[in-house]
Amino acid sequence: MSQRLLALTQGDPAGIGPELALAAWNAREERHVPPFAYLGNIELLARLAEKLRLSVPMRAVGWDEAESCFAAALPVIELANPSPARPEAPDPANAASVIEAIERGVEAVETGRAAALVTNPIAKSVLYAAGFQHPGHTEFLAELAGRGREATPRPVMMIWSEELAVIPVTIHIPLEAVPGQLTTELIVETGQIAAADLERRFGIATPRLALCGLNPHAGENGSLGKEDMAVVAPAVEQLRALGVDASGPYPADTLFHARARSGYDVALGMYHDQALIPIKTIAFDEGVNVTLGLPFIRTSPDHGTAFDIAGKGIARPDSLCAALKLAARMAAVERGERT
Repeated sequence: MSQRLLALTQGDPAGIGPELALAAWNAREERHVPPFAYLGNIELLARLAEKLRLSVPMRAVGWDEAESCFAAALPVIELANPSPARPEAPDPANAASVIEAIERGVEAVETGRAAALVTNPIAKSVLYAAGFQHPGHTEFLAELAGRGREATPRPVMMIWSEELAVIPVTIHIPLEAVPGQLTTELIVETGQIAAADLERRFGIATPRLALCGLNPHAGENGSLGKEDMAVVAPAVEQLRALGVDASGPYPADTLFHARARSGYDVALGMYHDQALIPIKTIAFDEGVNVTLGLPFIRTSPDHGTAFDIAGKGIARPDSLCAALKLAARMAAVERGERT
């Protein structure tokens, strides 16, 4: 059992995840990267390190040995499913190893072998071609977390950086579908999950939530759309009645400058781009994808597989390093340690 070791999944092995793991281990002292064990294939990783001319000693270990060997070698938890991966060449034949890494990472955090889960990016289209039945990475994690429980947890995506944290209430749907799917109940549930995890895992005693309006100028008293008065404002009132420090709806175009950001801990955007454009402008390389609402801690780099640059040694490990450091920080807070 380890209170500090992190489980890092390989992601799609044809993407940049494996080389980011190598780079993060190489930067462990300079960037203060916490100990992690990599779930993947050591032979594939060794070939990649040789190709990129990276001097990274690695060792196939069990969970009990991983933390103690991290200072001297990258600990690898070997997967049972082999992967024929080649950089830049996504292949459904890699799907079994991608899924195994996720499943074993979840098992590690649920059994206490690891303190938190950090996931490298996957390509849903590649998994779909192999018969993957889940809408995405996060939904798969939620289903795994729900096994043996009365209900499947409702995950909430937060993109976090030191400068800004945002949550999109609706996520990967067409813009024209947002007004129909945005409900007061959805906003309230999202806000409650966010407030609970910000308190439990970020150590914020009274999290402050700022809610964006859906329409320009937050609807301008109904003249630019009725949703802010009919849907968003009632959600703010209900959250306050539940003891959550929520405010808004605010015009989104004035909510993300430095002075405004000092007034809240997380901003809830009503749709994907409303929340993600600001943080990717402010912290493009350092943003971390955090899944709230799960019974364990999960973070991920805020970028994709980047097949086009995989294996070229130019992918930056900034976001992965930030994801590892944030996962360790959240685990420490949950343990009751000061950070």
